[in-house]
Amino acid sequence: MRVKLRRTGNSLSTTWPKEVLARMNVKEGDELHLIETQHGVMVTPYDPKLEKTLEAARRIMARDRHALKDLAGR
Repeated sequence: MRVKLRRTGNSLSTTWPKEVLARMNVKEGDELHLIETQHGVMVTPYDPKLEKTLEAARRIMARDRHALKDLAGR
């Protein structure tokens, strides 16, 4: 599915097809969560619980980066 970016003031915005918004169960004013993956960016409805989980994972990965790098090399 393709959407087009448009300038809105100093920002860029896009219009989402209503079918996609309905499947995501989101409406105007809802927040979305952008997650970078190796294949691009995944967009999901914002979930504070997921945000806490991702932040914990980031802290653990930063703290244990040397051990994780070693394990990845095996």
